[in-house]
Amino acid sequence: MSTSPLASLAAVFDRTDLRVAPTAPLTPSRLRVEILAGLTVALALVPEAVAFAFVAGVNPLVGLYAAFLVGLITALIGGRPGMISGATGALAVVMVSLVAQHGVEYLFATVVLMGLLQIFAGAMRWGKFIRLVPHPVMLGFVNGLAIVIFLAQLTQFRTAEGTWLPPADIALMLGLVAVTMAVIWGLPKITSIVPAPLAGIAVTAAVVIAFGLPTPTVGDMASISGGLPQFHIPMVPLNLETLQIILPYALILAAIGLIESLLTLNLVGEITGQRGGASQECIAQGAANTVTGFFGGMGGCAMIGQSMINVKSGGRTRVSGISAALFLLAFILVAAPLIERIPLAALVGVMFMVVIGTFAWNSIRILAKVPRIDAVVIVLVTIVTVLTDLAIAVIVGVIVSALAYAWQNATRIRASVYETPEGAKVYQVKGPLFFGSATGFVEMFDPAADPSRVIVDFAESRVADQSALQAIEAVAAKYEEAGKEIQLRHLSRDCHRLLKKAGHLMVDSDDDPDYAIAANYGVRTGILGGH
Repeated sequence: MSTSPLASLAAVFDRTDLRVAPTAPLTPSRLRVEILAGLTVALALVPEAVAFAFVAGVNPLVGLYAAFLVGLITALIGGRPGMISGATGALAVVMVSLVAQHGVEYLFATVVLMGLLQIFAGAMRWGKFIRLVPHPVMLGFVNGLAIVIFLAQLTQFRTAEGTWLPPADIALMLGLVAVTMAVIWGLPKITSIVPAPLAGIAVTAAVVIAFGLPTPTVGDMASISGGLPQFHIPMVPLNLETLQIILPYALILAAIGLIESLLTLNLVGEITGQRGGASQECIAQGAANTVTGFFGGMGGCAMIGQSMINVKSGGRTRVSGISAALFLLAFILVAAPLIERIPLAALVGVMFMVVIGTFAWNSIRILAKVPRIDAVVIVLVTIVTVLTDLAIAVIVGVIVSALAYAWQNATRIRASVYETPEGAKVYQVKGPLFFGSATGFVEMFDPAADPSRVIVDFAESRVADQSALQAIEAVAAKYEEAGKEIQLRHLSRDCHRLLKKAGHLMVDSDDDPDYAIAANYGVRTGILGGH
């Protein structure tokens, strides 16, 4: 069976032994892998944090401090060892208008409130609702995010004024990008002593420095030199007006941060075979953002690109995430002159390999094989992720998937009809009775032509919601107007409780859970009314 060249290239990232558990003993060999993976991630974090700080309209150190603090705290107490968090573009695009209108101090206050909201969500265990995200939405999420990561790298081929670099400079950068990608692709075939992305960065940097090639470096973006982050209470008035300004932004940022973090948690879990931790991750993200807001950081969330670099470089435990954060702090404090000499082309090459490894190439092949609505959701979520942001894309995907599911179940409502020897007509309802199928349920009955006694058998159906109750009442009212009797039979326990609570059951009798006998119930009409 042949595979595409891109799929083969993506498989390079899968050469790491994914069976290593986060709880495996930290042998010297394992510790070396974890630390080197952290170093690779830290190098990739620098230009991303600086770029996102520019997007948000704040000083580069504000982004770097966020990457350090959020990365460190989530690595220590997060729900998924091996996952990397930091300043992200999804949050930066929301922050920019707040900073432009009210200043950076309001941003710090917003990040603190954002963190508290995320802690509350984790304490309420709302992280479990990420299970409601269907697999087609996950595929669209990773595809859209891969495209976003790719497009973000194109900014490295532009000047500070936004114009493209001269063709010769672009050609040189593309050549260096190719060298980096070639090292990442080829090194695992020879040895696994050093993570391939780290080796790619080192080789390309050595070539540039040795030959004095004129290509943009990290230092051309901004200086990353600075001191330790200082505790700082946001200088904003503590009044209702401030809350009215920051609360809408905090809600949006908290939602985007948790959605991106939990989806990344699921993705990393699929790769490494880990489970659970959603609510713990919510609390960790909240704690990290609360602390970051008090130390002059712009806040953050999980980063799928850096998480993939870490996992594919061998990072499986909290050591790799902690190492990445500490290396980043070391870059800020003492190693800035050295890190600023790294060519951006090397980091772009690493991110291009992340794009290839992240994009779900098999989703293109299966588009014609999966149900049409699932194919639509994959493409829709991908497009919306690229055009807007992740949170909107996921919400749109879940809504479309839910509506499609509701419609499919709505069409399953049907009934088998027969008459008993006593002359009663029995409707054996099949399929769920809920808001989507309520109209079809009502249309199944013929009160004018039916005999004086009608039995509705729910042995193969379930009464789900208020629309179902309304439909039962509407049918019962029609038979009542015609002077005929209607009874309900074989209600399940939960359906019985629902109808009893609404006041529909005229006879309070426990149904047999195994349906060994037929317990009949009359229906009281006029409970819910016509509208």
